[in-house]
Amino acid sequence: MRKTIINQAGENTPSSDLDFLDLEHLAQVEFTSECLEHPVESALVLTADSVSGWQAAIAGEQIIRVVFDQPRTIEHIVLMFEERQQSRTQEFVLLWLMDNEDAYHEILRQQYHFSPPNTTCEIEHYEVRLNQLKALELRIIPEINGGDACATLKQLRLA
Repeated sequence: MRKTIINQAGENTPSSDLDFLDLEHLAQVEFTSECLEHPVESALVLTADSVSGWQAAIAGEQIIRVVFDQPRTIEHIVLMFEERQQSRTQEFVLLWLMDNEDAYHEILRQQYHFSPPNTTCEIEHYEVRLNQLKALELRIIPEINGGDACATLKQLRLA
């Protein structure tokens, strides 16, 4: 019998040859809140000290919006969420705004259940074709059943 263990966390891991955008120089970020110890750039900018990611300062639904200086074409969206403290079911929605339009369009909506210590990390890699992208919006509902959970985002990368 030939056997191979499938690493579920690695299935959505993006290829290392993707050329991720330098969001720090190509866009501005708008957000609803951030914890001082976990600022939003920790999730958006790839640096040695960006391992902590972003965390909201308050509980409830949060928005992170990346607004590009010039419209871009995006083909890959990589998201990583991590929750090591509490069991919760999170929902997130990705939306995009095309240049010269006023209304956002939904890309996807997804729920994920964190159950520490075993299920603590969600990695998503979406292949898309977003032409003339002006803004990408991520809405996070950290606990769909309510409660005092604060939204977190370990990583957001675009290519």
